[in-house]
Amino acid sequence: MKMNFRKFDLKLAHQWAIASSVGGGKNIFEIVLLDLTDAQGLVGLGESAPASRYNEDVNTVMAFLQKVDAQRLSFDDIAGSTEYLETFPNNYAAKCAINIALVDGAARKAGKPVYDFLNLGFKENTHLTSFSIGIDTPEVIRKKVLEAEPYPILKLKVGGKDDQQNMTALRAAAPKKTVRIDANEGWKTKEDALRNLEWFAKDSNIEFCEQPMPSSAAREDWVWLKARTPIPIFADESFHHAKDAEYCAECFHGVNAKLVKTGGISGAYDALQAARKLGLKTMIGCMIESSILTAAAAHLAELTNHLDIDGNLLSTNDPYVGPTSVKGMISFAPATEKIGLRVRAR
Repeated sequence: MKMNFRKFDLKLAHQWAIASSVGGGKNIFEIVLLDLTDAQGLVGLGESAPASRYNEDVNTVMAFLQKVDAQRLSFDDIAGSTEYLETFPNNYAAKCAINIALVDGAARKAGKPVYDFLNLGFKENTHLTSFSIGIDTPEVIRKKVLEAEPYPILKLKVGGKDDQQNMTALRAAAPKKTVRIDANEGWKTKEDALRNLEWFAKDSNIEFCEQPMPSSAAREDWVWLKARTPIPIFADESFHHAKDAEYCAECFHGVNAKLVKTGGISGAYDALQAARKLGLKTMIGCMIESSILTAAAAHLAELTNHLDIDGNLLSTNDPYVGPTSVKGMISFAPATEKIGLRVRAR
């Protein structure tokens, strides 16, 4: 097996900021694109979109990939390949790129799209993604929301000082749309979180809130908040792997699985299944990413109640074409390949 990888700069349509980056938003988001090629010339594609929140960036990803012996990887033995990768600690965003490429290659070898390779299927005209609105001034929020008019579900990033003004600006532009809010750990205490959740609950079209408090908050604080919140709360930064599902079932109503946290498609599959077995609602989220990662997430849609896989819609230079999102509806037909991840280069 041969492995190639390269850094790629995604150029953003708008400056991007969340609760942890207010005042330091980004116009460029760095990712790593990867491919694996076996002895027969079969190619699997992968991607890493690392996040500083988890102490990863393109440099740590590239350094990790340089240590990997590609001869220890095989499209015929994903489990064995994963076991080898787990001999290296952490670095899940880097492992994500390799795992996606392995699953892509294995599915291509089987002549199936990934969702059929995983025995999940994919129901067309069923799966809607939200469209994310980053933290900004109320004036820019309104502009972004107007630009997102085709999307029936919005996700507003909150956790900053202007949350209420930004929500008011959103509603001025989209009075009736379903909205999800994402605090990205921005409300620091349970009292602060509850006070904010109660304010947002005055709007009857708020669907749920992601990660209202830091993942480091005490378990008893999460239990306290879950018992009182008027809006369902979903774990994001608190949910990484299948082993986290039991804790999250006690503290949250749902979970957000992201492939860069789980280490790829295989880890996300396990994490979503574990959460579902415990009665948690499930969602697949994303980073700012290309259509490789978005497509990989979309293949797991049948394991979810909600999708937030719009990362490929936020840049202006996505190097791949993957599942389309017409009015928020995720569809693989007809623009992409029929097997594997079903993506193609532009």
